[in-house]
Amino acid sequence: MNVIKPALITPGDPSGIGPEIALKAWSEGQKNIVLMGDIEHLSSVALAAGLNISFTSFDSTVSLSAEKCSVWKIDWQVMPCVGQPDPRNAPTIVESIKQAVKQVKQGQFSAIVTSPIAKSVLYENGFEFPGQTEFLAKLDSSESFPVMMLANSSLRVVPLTIHLPLSDVEKTITTELFKRTIKVLSTALRQYFNCPFPRIAIAGLNPHAGEDGHLGRFETDKLIPLIQVQEIEKTSLLGPFSADTLFYSEKRDSYDVVLCMYHDQALIPVKTIDFYRTVNITLGLSFIRTSPDHGTAFDRAARFNSHPGSIISAINTAQQMAATKQLHSE
Repeated sequence: MNVIKPALITPGDPSGIGPEIALKAWSEGQKNIVLMGDIEHLSSVALAAGLNISFTSFDSTVSLSAEKCSVWKIDWQVMPCVGQPDPRNAPTIVESIKQAVKQVKQGQFSAIVTSPIAKSVLYENGFEFPGQTEFLAKLDSSESFPVMMLANSSLRVVPLTIHLPLSDVEKTITTELFKRTIKVLSTALRQYFNCPFPRIAIAGLNPHAGEDGHLGRFETDKLIPLIQVQEIEKTSLLGPFSADTLFYSEKRDSYDVVLCMYHDQALIPVKTIDFYRTVNITLGLSFIRTSPDHGTAFDRAARFNSHPGSIISAINTAQQMAATKQLHSE
């Protein structure tokens, strides 16, 4: 097997904890990464966090050094100030994401690991997307259908609907949404997670999965028929199950992923099981993208005591996905 190319770490909002946790990841052994940023700024963050790190500008013709952290140079409009986001840097944040997608699609890197952004800061400068996921899909191709997966070593979950009021969930779940999500999920489990015969457990929307229609008819009238008509080769669709008995340890052995009906149904169990090492993965793109499953934490960035577990897991997951994809292509 060929050596896996490095992952490219986007800066996110440089006034948040993104630079700190990326530097801590490198310091704790994640050497096959390149950080996007300004060396002067990163040096100041490393010093404040008590990290002894030397830096070098990234050179694609030279192997990465285990002694110096490689940096893809970014010129900030305003030198970032920890904990104080500056809208003047918003265009550079957006441009860094564009550049990362371009480089990974050209084969320079194995994956993108995106650091947290503050959407409110970007909105002030005309950013028109709900978040990074939708922006990445737009940069990828018109055929992209992004699906959000949250994962750790014990559980994988996919919310079928994401940032919606609960009152809108049922009407948002359409045949097309269900079918396309299942297809992306089945393909990704084979391609990236070494699941040749994916087992997808499906959570019901209502308590006790509707109790045969006595606690809501969504499952009986809509979800079960949707499950029954799906025909995806070598993929098992299981359920719908009552969500309250779907996530305990023995049950988790019976499936590879849970398709949940709404945001909190998916995120509460996966974050409860392992809050610090849960990773956000975007499936349905032509490239690998992971991210830590937390925000910019501006309010605590100046403490320089942020836990790097999630970004370390995001890097490990991205490179494991790249290795599995490469193995299947050989």
